[in-house]
Amino acid sequence: MSLELIKVQKYVEANISHFHSKRLESLDKLDIGKIIVRKNPYLFRAKNLGPAELVKSLADAIISSNEETVFGDWLEGLAIFVNSQVFGGRKSGIQGIDLEFEEGEIKYIVSIKSGPNWGNSSQMKKMVQDFKSAKKVLRTSNSNLNVVAVNGCCYGRDNRPDKGDYFKYCGEMFWHFISGDPSLYKDLIKPLGHNDKLRNDEFLNSYNKKISVLQRDFLLKFCTADGAIDWGKIVELNSGKIK
Repeated sequence: MSLELIKVQKYVEANISHFHSKRLESLDKLDIGKIIVRKNPYLFRAKNLGPAELVKSLADAIISSNEETVFGDWLEGLAIFVNSQVFGGRKSGIQGIDLEFEEGEIKYIVSIKSGPNWGNSSQMKKMVQDFKSAKKVLRTSNSNLNVVAVNGCCYGRDNRPDKGDYFKYCGEMFWHFISGDPSLYKDLIKPLGHNDKLRNDEFLNSYNKKISVLQRDFLLKFCTADGAIDWGKIVELNSGKIK
């Protein structure tokens, strides 16, 4: 079955609001103390920023990280939907596996990540172990089942896809692999911008308000009476012993 782009477009337009809602939800939960605990105080001290600049830099780093996570989860859902339309794929119930589908005599198990540089060596080893465990589970009732493991990355490149224990398909190769459509990786861009101005204006308004609140809280909790940053308090909160 070939992919009907109109169905992908309708899925994106119907579901992209979920990403924007999660984005606003993450923004609303930001707290200056929790931000300081998560970031490297020594790095930010070396930048010699004033209070307002420091808060904005800290908040922007957290916001960017949160958005990558939220959008990565959203893209995983899109990839599963796309595959289901062509190959009848489905969300896997096996630990560490996101997508399962069959093409011909091959059973594919896929771990979906946002981009190619998603993890360290320990995380890579964990993924390989999850692939091996999943193959054992799937071969319980059919020892001759041909199971192929794939690490799929929604963007980026990897020109050596054969990793031995699994294949790594990134960007164009990944979307082609799960859909059979070599142009899908470009065709997805347009529907992702559905109502983008309205939603980004909403986010920007909330962002500016939240930054103002964070800057106020920072001045009250982590600055001296004359407005200078109290780095001792910051380092103590971030790295001191828990009392």
